[in-house]
Amino acid sequence: MMGEREEDDDTEEAWLQLRPMEPLPSQCCGSGCSPCVFDLYHRDLARWEAARASKDRSLLRGPESQSCPSKLNPETFVAFSISAVDRLTKDTYRVRFALPGNSQLGLQPGQHLILRGIVDDLEIQRAYTPISPANAEGYFEVLIKCYQMGLMSRYVESWRAGDTAFWRGPFGDFFYKPNQYGELLMLAAGTGLAPMVPILQSITDNEDDETFVTLVGCFKTFESIYLKTFLQEQACFWNVRTFFVLSQESSPEQLPWSYQEKTRFGRLGQDLIKELVSCCRRKPFALVCGSAEFNKDIARCLLCAGLTEDSYFLF
Repeated sequence: MMGEREEDDDTEEAWLQLRPMEPLPSQCCGSGCSPCVFDLYHRDLARWEAARASKDRSLLRGPESQSCPSKLNPETFVAFSISAVDRLTKDTYRVRFALPGNSQLGLQPGQHLILRGIVDDLEIQRAYTPISPANAEGYFEVLIKCYQMGLMSRYVESWRAGDTAFWRGPFGDFFYKPNQYGELLMLAAGTGLAPMVPILQSITDNEDDETFVTLVGCFKTFESIYLKTFLQEQACFWNVRTFFVLSQESSPEQLPWSYQEKTRFGRLGQDLIKELVSCCRRKPFALVCGSAEFNKDIARCLLCAGLTEDSYFLF
C-alpha cells in the first residue's frame, strides 16, 4: 500500500496540484517592493520545478508562516494583533499593532510594509508606512485612508481590537542619516504624510541632528488635516517649520489663529514651490509623497525651481 501511495504522489496530476498559483494583479501593491509578490511566485515556481524534476517533495518546503506575535519578514506574511483602532476623520484610521514585550519593529524611518487582505475570496495587497517612531517599543501604528469603493478599505473597516492582520516587509529605498542634508523639504498630500512622520520625529528626538525641516501638508480642508497635535508639537522645535495648503478652503478667518499665517489656499503649484525652495535656510533635499499624479507634478515643479534629480526622493 505504501508503495502505491508514493507512486500516486509522483503522478503528473499530483505534481500539478502542488504547482504554485500565479498571483492576481490585485495581489501586487504597485510600490516596487523587492521581493514583489511576483518575485516570490517565480521563486516558488523554480522550487517546484526543481522538486518535480528530482521527485523530491522536501524541496518544496519554504519558510514557515509565523504565528502572532512575531518578527517581520520581507518574504513571508507575519501575523500581528490589533490593539487599538482610532478613527481620525470620517475616512481615515490610525491602527495600533502589538509587538511582543518591548521589541521594536525594525524599520528605518520612512520604510513601508505590505498588508494582505482577503475580501470576497480575493486576495489584495497594499503598501502602508508606519507613523510610529522607528524606536517605538511594543507596538507600531499605521495611518490608513479608506475609500468608498476600495476592497482593502472594506477589509480595514472591519477591524476591531483583538483581530489579526498580516504584514511583510520592510521595504523602501530611502534611508535617512542624521545631518545628511542641510534641510529637508517635505511635501506631502493626505496620507502621504505617513513616511514624513517617523523621519521628522527621528530628527527632533536626536539633539545632535541639526537638520532643518520644512514640512508642507496638502489637504482638502482644515478638518481633514491628520495628526494636528503631533505637527503642532513638532513645529515648536527650533529647526522645524510646518505649512499647509488647503484645496477646498478659501477664508483664513475660518481657521484658528495659529494656522492663519502658515496656510495657503488652492493647490501646491509651481509658484509656491519656488517660494518654498527659495526660503529654505539651507540647500534643501525634497521628500515627496502623495498620489502618482501628485508626485509627478511636484517632481516637475522641483526641477523648475532649480533642484536636480538627485535632490529629491519620491515615495
